[in-house]
Amino acid sequence: MTFLLDQDVPDDLAHWLRHRGHTVICLREVMPITTPDLDVRSRAQAHGAILVTCNRDDFLELLPEGPHPGIVILIRCRTRQAEIAGMQRLLAGAVLPGLVSNINFA
Repeated sequence: MTFLLDQDVPDDLAHWLRHRGHTVICLREVMPITTPDLDVRSRAQAHGAILVTCNRDDFLELLPEGPHPGIVILIRCRTRQAEIAGMQRLLAGAVLPGLVSNINFA
């Protein structure tokens, strides 16, 4: 799977996903961090990437703006290990069609 990680997603999650064979695009490496959320979502859509963000409210607000590639809202936890465990549970229980065009929480 290909993931686009929003600028608020910890690098530890990017490393974890890459280690498991996923393609990871970090927003801060390809676009300015001031890029509007709608443009971030459009980039994910154009690259067939599942968007991972901690920015729940803003991305949920954009839902009426049209189709999206699939969004994973990463729930902030006390530790990075707990955040990664949430993503691990999501990916263990989901298949690609369950992530595409859906909103999931990890």
